[in-house]
Amino acid sequence: QVQLVESGGGLVQAGGFLSVSCRASGSIFSINAMGWYRQAPGKQRELVAFITSGGSTNYADSVKGRFTISRDNAKNTVYLHMNSLKPEDTAVYYCNAEIRERAIDKTNFYWGQGTQVTVSS
Repeated sequence: QVQLVESGGGLVQAGGFLSVSCRASGSIFSINAMGWYRQAPGKQRELVAFITSGGSTNYADSVKGRFTISRDNAKNTVYLHMNSLKPEDTAVYYCNAEIRERAIDKTNFYWGQGTQVTVSS
């Protein structure tokens, strides 16, 4: 059984810095893309950033230049470093990963449980 476990998050003042991480564990043959989504109260879940197994990255326009996504393939872990945080970045942040459990399997998408990030003004 594959699990994604997030850590980090918390409360920070506007303009501050925060990091979240997510480690995949369990039966894993390979991991393709890993990414971060967020969902603010009353809003739909939206993509924040993703990174491919080769290291290519993509960011939502709202976080470009402020957030950096990275991954450690040896640790099956993805990170999101958030700078210059704004109150509108407040949301529950979810990790997502496309994982192949065995060589013969197709890939499936897995989600973490979410971690709260709150930016005070």
